[in-house]
Amino acid sequence: MIVAGADGCRTGWVVCRRDTDGALDIRVVKTLADACEGLSILAVDMPVGLLDSPRPGRACESEARTLLPGKASSVFPSPCRPALACASYAEANTTSKGLGAGLTRQAFHLFPKLHELDELLRDSSKLRSVIREAHPELAFARMNGGKPVLSRKRRPEGFAERLELLARHGFPWEPRSLPGAARDDFLDAMAVCRTALLIAEGTATRLGAEQERDRYGLPMNIWF
Repeated sequence: MIVAGADGCRTGWVVCRRDTDGALDIRVVKTLADACEGLSILAVDMPVGLLDSPRPGRACESEARTLLPGKASSVFPSPCRPALACASYAEANTTSKGLGAGLTRQAFHLFPKLHELDELLRDSSKLRSVIREAHPELAFARMNGGKPVLSRKRRPEGFAERLELLARHGFPWEPRSLPGAARDDFLDAMAVCRTALLIAEGTATRLGAEQERDRYGLPMNIWF
């Protein structure tokens, strides 16, 4: 059973792949499609399934925020489909506001990755059974006995705390640099790779009802 976790980075995606013997392979790939071959599960830190209006929002996001006191802001509101079709932030924000709520610039900056993932899933029914949405902070909270890790991952103490949690749960990593990605991107990819392993083993938790789907039939769930 080979699983992987992916987190977006400046030049593409950081992918942590875990082979059947537990060996980890961590690399940067240009497109998410490059990471899918041979996988049972690929957990991705990116929204899967989008609503047609921003209100009331995806149920899985609301549930995730309640599980992350002190870290709720790490679960950003996903954009609605009409906004995703816009080419500029001003246009997307105006469109989203007209449907009930504005759009953050952080969300707009993810549009290229959102488009890539959305098109991949809409074009391939096979990948719909492989790719699942995950969230690193939920993954770290599970590793931490259900308590959110409140330290900031970009600071030394926060990085070290998460690195120790990963090692304790079978994902040891010797920190190194790879072009086009930040060190915390690697932490997040490993964290959601553990989520992928739990999904494959049948022990992961799903947020959002199983029947929650968007207009294209894509599930709107977050796993951890």
